[in-house]
This record gives sequence, C-alpha cells and structure tokens, in this order.
Amino acid sequence: MRIPLSILLLFSLSALQVAQSAPPKVVHQEQFYVVGITARTSNAAEANPQTRIIGKQWQRFFQEGVLQQIPNKLDDNIYSVYSDYAGERNGEYSFTIGARVTEPAQQLPPGLVLKTVPAGDYAVITTEKGPVANVVIAAWKRVWNLEDQKQLGGTRAYKSDYEFYDRRAMDPQNAQADINISLKPL
Repeated sequence: MRIPLSILLLFSLSALQVAQSAPPKVVHQEQFYVVGITARTSNAAEANPQTRIIGKQWQRFFQEGVLQQIPNKLDDNIYSVYSDYAGERNGEYSFTIGARVTEPAQQLPPGLVLKTVPAGDYAVITTEKGPVANVVIAAWKRVWNLEDQKQLGGTRAYKSDYEFYDRRAMDPQNAQADINISLKPL
C-alpha cells in the first residue's frame, strides 16, 4: 500500500506542530561556573545589523581560540550565558560565551570573566536541526511565545539563561542546541 505524498507531508507538519507546541521539560540544575568572553547587549541592539554584538562575540570566540585558553575546563562543550538582566526581555543583559569549569581559577587569563549560573529550575527548549543561527533564533522566538502564553513551566526569572552546545552542534549547518531558561521558584 502506497501512502500519498500529500498525506505524509500533512502528517509530518502535524507532528512538527505538536512538537513545537508541547511544553518544555523543566529540570533542576545545580549551580555551576562558566569562564569566557562577555559583552553587554539587548534584544533591540541585536535586531539592528549596525549594533549587533552576539555574532561578533561568536566570531571573536573562535578566531581568538578562547575555548583553548579557559583554565579548569570541564570539557569542550560551549555555553553562552545570558545574565545580569536589567529588567526583563527588553532590557540590557550580559552575553558570555565560554565553557563550564570544574572550579573557578584563582586568576583568569586577560579578557576572560567568570559567570555563575545559579542553581534552580530551568525550562529546556531544544532547537530544531539546521543552520545554527537560524535554529537558535527560532528557538528564542519560541521561548518568548511560551513566556507570553505562560507555558514555560513556570515564570521566567531573568537571572541567568544559557544555551548549551555539545556534539550535536559540531556541524554549524546541521546543528542542534538546548536553551535553558531560569524559572522563579514556585
């Protein structure tokens, strides 16, 4: 029995809509530390090609070999941490790209900073697979939509959110990552 392509396509689209509408899983994360490079930005700045910082930070991270400079690195997974929020979604925040460390170093190489990701509950949104910039931006739009609909699994805390890039993100044209959103305690 052959199934018409139109039915398969409809089924695939329905499955995708269900996956995108499913609430994110909520996990408890213990406190940990990330060492990397940081810059201050906002969503308004990121929407303007003239003032974007995040893409430039990623470029700098790879060009300067920042990952190799991080002392006490747990592994080669990459974290981008959003912290020090000035208000909520539309305020400024710090954007840090680096690696999780086993313990904070007594002294960091010049230009590197230490960020603490606090213990707490986090909503985890996994991106689709595809070009990394596209899938991460789409996942953030999903975060904001879930937040607006009060479907994140709790109220967003705006303390410290982070993206997690592991082996699934090795191919930048077919990458997948997790976005972890801090939630207020119940």
